[in-house]
Amino acid sequence: MSSMFGKPRASSERPAQSPLPECNVAILGCRGAGKSALTVKFLTKRFISEYDPNLEDTYSSEELVDQQPVLLKVMDTADQDGPGNCERYLCWASAFLVVYSIDNRKSFEGCQRYLEVLALHAQGCQRRCPVLLLGNKLDMEQYRQVLSAEGMSLASRFGCLFHEVSACQDFSRVQHVFHEAVREVRRRAEWSLPLRPLFISEERPCPPAATPLALPTHHSLATCTFNTLSTVNCKEIPSVAQAKLVTVKSSRAQSKRKAPTLTLLKGFKIF
Repeated sequence: MSSMFGKPRASSERPAQSPLPECNVAILGCRGAGKSALTVKFLTKRFISEYDPNLEDTYSSEELVDQQPVLLKVMDTADQDGPGNCERYLCWASAFLVVYSIDNRKSFEGCQRYLEVLALHAQGCQRRCPVLLLGNKLDMEQYRQVLSAEGMSLASRFGCLFHEVSACQDFSRVQHVFHEAVREVRRRAEWSLPLRPLFISEERPCPPAATPLALPTHHSLATCTFNTLSTVNCKEIPSVAQAKLVTVKSSRAQSKRKAPTLTLLKGFKIF
């Protein structure tokens, strides 16, 4: 069935040696919420009202989201009246769409159980997958049993995004929801990237082959010797735990006047 719903693409659009990044989206919800209708609407722009409620399949489509290509895989799950055998999609999906029907309060109550399962799963793993709560069948507004405010409140409680769509009418809204799931996956991936270390320049003296320059002594100051050449190297900033405090005293410490004391952070250069 994947070939039936998949969008054909020319094989010359991308070289075979550079595979597209993948995004796996699982659609969850009680029977009759419109999961299959949303899947087919997104893949074919068509609306089909009748499906086998026991059929579960995964479909693929090459999409262009924010001018970046992605291979979007959609799992249309076939749970009957609530979460069951969740491992098959919890470990597979990069994002979740939890769907209820605005004209069926029972499907809305079933969404809460799915959100609880996803929240419990997120506590036990390192990565947190984005979750979008969808109120489907917006075309059935006259038979609405679940207010928009209730959907927003539930989404806010579980920290997920909220949208209301109609698989029957509006393709652009349905497409926006699937693309938004891809965007959220990309954002989470960017947040999890390690930070690049910062570097500062540090001047180090050249080997002894450089010609030393002796400065004359004035006003009882000690003779100082400087190398005429120096090299500039990049050195990583020391962490707070590794930083050492160094006390430097002026050469006038030999005189009767009290010597000023400077406290420097080892590894930094003062200009």
